[in-house]
Amino acid sequence: MKKIALFLVLMTTLLSCSVDEPDRYTNYVLPIESYVLPSTFSVGASHKIELKYQKPTVCYNYGGVYYDYGTGTESFTRTIGIYANTKVGEVCAEVVPPLSDASFNFVPQTAGTYTFKFYKGKGPDPDDASKEIDIFEEVEIVVAE
Repeated sequence: MKKIALFLVLMTTLLSCSVDEPDRYTNYVLPIESYVLPSTFSVGASHKIELKYQKPTVCYNYGGVYYDYGTGTESFTRTIGIYANTKVGEVCAEVVPPLSDASFNFVPQTAGTYTFKFYKGKGPDPDDASKEIDIFEEVEIVVAE
């Protein structure tokens, strides 16, 4: 009787396990279509920067704002884009959704001139047309004390 009970427990355990693979995703950085900046910036104050971006299809999921701080001589440079992902193997209608909104708060800690580089997508390399390069729109912002 113990052998039968052990066999039943073992079979139940084996049959209840799932061998499905977890969902896998492909990650992207999407271009910024447009942005709205405050007219003035002050050290220590929070400033909302509004963004509009285009998802290529309805299967793209918003993943947050890509925000990269520069370092060294580029410490006043900020690179901005939109994180997105799609599920690997997902079949999706090629319907382009309307523009989506995102925003982030910028709180400068030091006075000076900041350069915001908004990601605009890929374009041909002017030095080698067979290659693509990332295109950015740069905006300088003066932060006062």
